[in-house]
Amino acid sequence: MNRENPRVGSTLDSLLRRDDAYEDIRNDAIKATLAYKLKEAMEAQNISKARMAERMETSRSQLDRLLDPENEGVTLHTLKRAAAAVGMRLNLEIRQI
Repeated sequence: MNRENPRVGSTLDSLLRRDDAYEDIRNDAIKATLAYKLKEAMEAQNISKARMAERMETSRSQLDRLLDPENEGVTLHTLKRAAAAVGMRLNLEIRQI
């Protein structure tokens, strides 16, 4: 008897899309990546959290929220200021899916 598994060859993306979790997980991954890149840039430039908050003209607790990969309440404005504070630029794009 030759039964083929209908899930063979499917992707994680297709599974997550079927379960309506794809966008949430993707957004979480993007936020975590941005937080990681900012932390990495701070470390490479030897910038403390206190100094980073100063550069961004914000509080240290606001910076901690920004660097928390699980905090979803970060605005684009805050991300742009953080990127500028470490000599980087935030690039966004909208494209056809």
